[in-house]
Parts: sequence; structure tokens; C-alpha cells
Amino acid sequence: MQDLRPTVWIGKQGCSDTIIQEIADQLEKRTVVKVKWLQNIEVDPAEVAARAGALLVEVRGRTMVLARRQKK
Repeated sequence: MQDLRPTVWIGKQGCSDTIIQEIADQLEKRTVVKVKWLQNIEVDPAEVAARAGALLVEVRGRTMVLARRQKK
């Protein structure tokens, strides 16, 4: 996962509905999305994954990796 570059950044506005929709849209096109956020922003990675309908793969510092859920 280290070679994967972040494709979504969460800024001063926090984790808005627009950010969640962007993550969901990217997960439709790719299997894995890397998300980074600012130091002064509190983000709950589990909540972001749940809102985006994704699977939380890894969290390191201020970076999380989300994967597309498998369709049943």
C-alpha cells in the first residue's frame, strides 16, 4: 500500500457529504482508494468507511486505505 498515492484529501471543511461521495465514486472505478487528512482535523476512519460503503483496510497516522466491498 505504500506505493499507492492518496487520491482524496480531507481539508479544513472536514469530512463532508461531498468528500464521501467522491470516495464512493472513486471506489466504483478502482478497487482501492487512499485518503489523507490534515493534522488539525479529527477524522474517524471507521465512520468514513461506513458512510462511503467501503471496507477499511489500513490506517497509519493521518492516512487510511479503503477498499470496495465485494458484491454478494
